Amino acid sequence: MSTMSNNSASVRDAVRKLNKYVTNPIMMHLAGRKYWYASVITHAGRRSGTVYRTPVVADRVGHGFLIPLPYGTHVDWLQNVLAAGSATIRSHGVTYNVVGPEIVDAATALPQLDPRHARSFQRFGIERFVALHDAP
Repeated sequence: MSTMSNNSASVRDAVRKLNKYVTNPIMMHLAGRKYWYASVITHAGRRSGTVYRTPVVADRVGHGFLIPLPYGTHVDWLQNVLAAGSATIRSHGVTYNVVGPEIVDAATALPQLDPRHARSFQRFGIERFVALHDAP
């Protein structure tokens, strides 16, 4: 891995930690509300069964949601959702039960998104998303 890649990974990891311990707790006061951009995904810990709430950017598409994965696919909340096969998303004041999480690439996700959001995610180099479908 080149120095440039190491630096990028270090910066991304530092931002992830800042978000986890500082930004996310603050964001939880607004996430999921009717006029706020961030949503809340509620999921159960895959080992403990503890219920967790995590702020995410969840875009409503068709009969479900797409959530960008700027920190990759190994983040705890995503591993919990994949293990359970379901979660709850509160977005713009409405709560949805979602199932069938699947990792999709940007080529699959971006055409489904509002062009403004798609451009932002492209600019940030987001390569993976999780697709979640409305529960029957």
